[in-house]
Amino acid sequence: MSYYQHPSAIVDDGAQIGEGSRVWHFVHVCGGARIGKGVSLGQNVFVGNRVVIGDHCKIQNNVSVYDNVTLEEGVFCGPSMVFTNVYNPRSLIERKDEYRDTLVKRGVTLGANCTIVCGVTIGEFAFVGAGAVVNKDVPAYALMVGVPARQIGWMSEFGEQLELPLSGDGIAVCAHTGARYVLHGDRVEKKTEAAA
Repeated sequence: MSYYQHPSAIVDDGAQIGEGSRVWHFVHVCGGARIGKGVSLGQNVFVGNRVVIGDHCKIQNNVSVYDNVTLEEGVFCGPSMVFTNVYNPRSLIERKDEYRDTLVKRGVTLGANCTIVCGVTIGEFAFVGAGAVVNKDVPAYALMVGVPARQIGWMSEFGEQLELPLSGDGIAVCAHTGARYVLHGDRVEKKTEAAA
C-alpha cells in the first residue's frame, strides 16, 4: 500500500488512491472512487463511487464528496463544507438518474461550512468564504461570500485578495509572489512575463 490508511477507515475494493495520500479516522471511500497522490482525507470524510479527486487535495473533517463531483489538483475543502448532487431531492422520489455534475477546478478553496449546490463549475483558484452558498458558476480567481454567494473581489493563487475592481480593466501584483494579474471585463488572468 503506497498510502496511509488509519485502522478505523474503510476503503472498498476497487478504489484507487495515489501514492503518499492519507486516509484518516472513520473515512469511507467507495470502490469506484479515483483519488490522486498526496491527498489528505480528514476524519469522517465520505467519498462516493463516481468521484474524482486530483493530486494534493485537502479534504478536511466531516466532508462528504458525493457522486458526480470532480475536484481537480490542489482543491481545499474546509471542515464540514457540503456538496450536493440532486437539485430537488425528495425522500419519496427516486432521482439517482438526475445527478448533476459539479466541477471544482485547480487550486480552489472552499471555506468551512460552505455549500456547493450541484451543477456548477468553480473556476481555478476561486475562493469561497466560510458559510457561503454557491448556486451558480464561479469565475476563476473570484472571491465569493454570503447566502446566496456573491462576488466581492478577486484572489491571487497565493490566497491574498487582489486590489482590483469587480469588473472593468486593471492590473494587480501579488505582494507575496510578485505575480501579475490582469482584469479584462469580468475575468482575471495570471500573466507570466515573456522571456527577454
